[in-house]
Amino acid sequence: MAAIPRPLREPVRWLRRRLGVRLRSALAASVVVAVAFGVGAAAFIYLARANLVGNVDAAARHRAGEVATAVAGGDRDDIAQTLKPTPGEQTLVQVLAPSGRVEAASAVLGGAAPLSPLRPAGGQVLREQRMLPFADEDPFRVVAVGVGTRSGTRTVLLAQSLRPVNESTEVVAAILVAGLPPMLLVVGGAVFLFVGRSLRAVEAIRSRVAGITARDLHARVPVPAAHDEVAALAKTMNSMLDRLETAAAGQRRFVADASHELRSPVATLQAGLDRLALVPLPDANDDLVRLMRLESQRLGRLISDLLLLARIDEHGLALRREDVDLDDLAYTERERLAARRPDLTVRTQLAPVRVTGDAHDLGRALRNLADNAAHHARREVVLRVWADDGWGCLDVTNDGPGVPEVERERIFERFVRLDDSRARADGGSGLGLPITREIVAAHGGTVRVLPGPGMTVQVRLPLGR
Repeated sequence: MAAIPRPLREPVRWLRRRLGVRLRSALAASVVVAVAFGVGAAAFIYLARANLVGNVDAAARHRAGEVATAVAGGDRDDIAQTLKPTPGEQTLVQVLAPSGRVEAASAVLGGAAPLSPLRPAGGQVLREQRMLPFADEDPFRVVAVGVGTRSGTRTVLLAQSLRPVNESTEVVAAILVAGLPPMLLVVGGAVFLFVGRSLRAVEAIRSRVAGITARDLHARVPVPAAHDEVAALAKTMNSMLDRLETAAAGQRRFVADASHELRSPVATLQAGLDRLALVPLPDANDDLVRLMRLESQRLGRLISDLLLLARIDEHGLALRREDVDLDDLAYTERERLAARRPDLTVRTQLAPVRVTGDAHDLGRALRNLADNAAHHARREVVLRVWADDGWGCLDVTNDGPGVPEVERERIFERFVRLDDSRARADGGSGLGLPITREIVAAHGGTVRVLPGPGMTVQVRLPLGR
């Protein structure tokens, strides 16, 4: 493929970015047809003109032969008769003496000079095309025939105007030029429609893939009935989805099985550490037991979170539908957080708001938000509950550093943590906010991070009837 000239590269790139496949295909087809049509039209006009010129030459030679026969006979009346044009004929005839003087000519020529400098020998025929002094617009085809006579070789000059040829060529060219735009519109429109119909299967595949999430990897894209490249693409994507579903199912089973198997030994470890904490120990051992108890509790929470996510991925949340007072949940969380973090000021701004859902799961979601806020707060955490146009709203705000705008969606992904800390005291598992979003989504609500000083996470739930 020829390289695109440098000045045209940017416009071409812009068009490629802006135009879809259908429009690009239609434009490409129109350009190809226009080029092919132009080449074909030029060849057709050239051949048609050559054929017409050949006909003019044949007619001129025949007419010149008639005059030459009369000149060879030497009868002046016959010569005069052959010089007279037939109706509609655009020919000029001259008979030159051996000296080159005009002996006889068509009436319209009068005393004009010889039409051509051609002087063929006896029996010889010469041709040329030239402009005549008295005809500035159209050229003439000139046929010169040498006629041997007793007094020497005379020359018959016959000039045939090419005006009919030019007019016919112009008419044909005008018809072809006038027919090009409609033909291009028809070709472009047909290609646009046909490509659009061909791309319907691709659009169906795209829209189906766009709706497939980690929870419905069992879904498959539609396979067209035609055995073409699009059908092969659909089959390949379904095979890929089969592999992804198998891998995801294996991963979920591993997480669920591992978490389930870990619960019993962790519970045993916690019970043993609780009993050990009741026994008087040296200070160093007492600190070690306290640290091990904290770590076992953290491990228990992590296992519980993994099991919950595994259940959500496998079957979704099984919710109990009952009336839940968001303000009561927020007040309970405020008391828990204040007792757990006496170094923080925990304030509430509560209005009575009732929603329908699972009180245990909603309480867990709020606890995750409160723990996250307390983890990043400097001095204060604020819980707000209010109703807004059919929605129950809950804000959890801390006066910490906040979250960059580009990271506000990413923090709801699993195992994502914006801080680099992985220490026991500072690092979390990165599962609290994802679990909160899963719970809120199961209740038909939304959760997002609001801009502003500090960090505010807002939960919106539909009000109960």
